[in-house]
Amino acid sequence: MKKELFDDLMQSLNEAAEHAQGKRKLRTTIVPFPPKEMSKNEIAKIRKTLNCSQGIFASALNVSVRTVQAWEQGQRKPDGASLKLLDIAKRDPQVLFKLA
Repeated sequence: MKKELFDDLMQSLNEAAEHAQGKRKLRTTIVPFPPKEMSKNEIAKIRKTLNCSQGIFASALNVSVRTVQAWEQGQRKPDGASLKLLDIAKRDPQVLFKLA
């Protein structure tokens, strides 16, 4: 086991050295930061920008009307996927209906 670990470490070290010398190009992926939390006012503003009801907005986000109401009343906060969609909608509100 120690020999395998040593071999893996040496291979990684050699690859890093080759990269530093310009002999090897490493693959890189840029991972976007998670969206920041949104206030109840921001969420309501996005919906009002779209000029739609809570029901239509909920449908576009694939959540229940009760969920949108809870967000806008500050009783709940959107989670990861919903927050990402809200962030996209904040930048380009019409995109929610282009995808639907």
